[in-house]
Amino acid sequence: MKLKNFRKKAAVTTAAAICAAALSFPALPAPTAEASILGVLVSSGIQYAQLDRAISYYNNDEQGRQKFFQEIKDKYGTNDDAALNSRLDTIMGNLSTAIAAVDPSINEKPYNYFINNETSFNAFCTLGHNMSVNTGLFNLIDSDDEIAVVLGHEMGHGQKDHPAKGIRKSIPIDVVAQIFADAQGGYAGAMGATIFANYATALQVTKPQEWEADNLAFDYITHSTYNPGACAAIWQRVMEKQPSQSSSFVGEIFSPSDHPTNEQRRDNYAKKLHEFSQNKVSVDNGMVKVNGKDFLSPAPAAGMSTAERSYFVAGNLAAVYHTQAQTVPDAWVQDGTVLLGNQPIITPQNGDPSAQELANRLNTIK
Repeated sequence: MKLKNFRKKAAVTTAAAICAAALSFPALPAPTAEASILGVLVSSGIQYAQLDRAISYYNNDEQGRQKFFQEIKDKYGTNDDAALNSRLDTIMGNLSTAIAAVDPSINEKPYNYFINNETSFNAFCTLGHNMSVNTGLFNLIDSDDEIAVVLGHEMGHGQKDHPAKGIRKSIPIDVVAQIFADAQGGYAGAMGATIFANYATALQVTKPQEWEADNLAFDYITHSTYNPGACAAIWQRVMEKQPSQSSSFVGEIFSPSDHPTNEQRRDNYAKKLHEFSQNKVSVDNGMVKVNGKDFLSPAPAAGMSTAERSYFVAGNLAAVYHTQAQTVPDAWVQDGTVLLGNQPIITPQNGDPSAQELANRLNTIK
């Protein structure tokens, strides 16, 4: 599968980048014929403590993580499209602010990120809060809300240090490459890419870690200006646009068999959305329900199916019920858009009931 292969490639590149960055230290001897940019493999003799020191350098030291960032940029190449980069800057800025509201540690290690030229649908976060987003992500998703969910998931991995934990777990001691220490006590490790080619699979990120990152993404989105319904909507979209991928897209990179399926993730987010609305708003097969009563099954529009669009409508409603469930404001219409209090709910498209009809219906069941 192209997507799965890419994440394997990403993990392999992680190792290569660690190796390459390590080899850039001045204390290292000149590389031999065998010691390419990918590093020199050694068979034994390296203690996990030494490996931890090298991982910590690229994960936590500012100089180390910037070296690592440059290496992965060099490896994947960058897409300098101004419009895409502007969108990414805005989304990452919004998410970073939202994360800071629940986890201030992000301010101590802000994210580095860039768009690469890969056309598959993916993004990844690796050591040092270094992230890369495939151009293909923007090709499949038009909604910045949905892109924010994908990136929020990756940042969830970063906030919980899953990449560093995964790298350490996936490398057996007998194949850990040599990590050098220079005379001044600096770190100059060299780890061969072959190691990561062999171990950059399911051991990298576990199923509990995937669920944790998913749940953190929902928390981040609900502390931002993005629609919380986008969390379920993105998985609905992936199921529809890439039906051959029965498992996850972000988690799939690491393991197709030991990670939540797309359907499980969508349903988890739909449940969290229901709870966020204080159990007032739900979606059932494309039908948005309020207080258990049918409100709307939206028509397909703007490149979204009925099912995908229903989660956006539900997300707007949930935002109101989250804070005003006991005193729900009236629904009304302004410039063709249905609002509940000050919250826009839906702008009807071809095939939808009229805005006034929907406002009347909402006032009846709210």
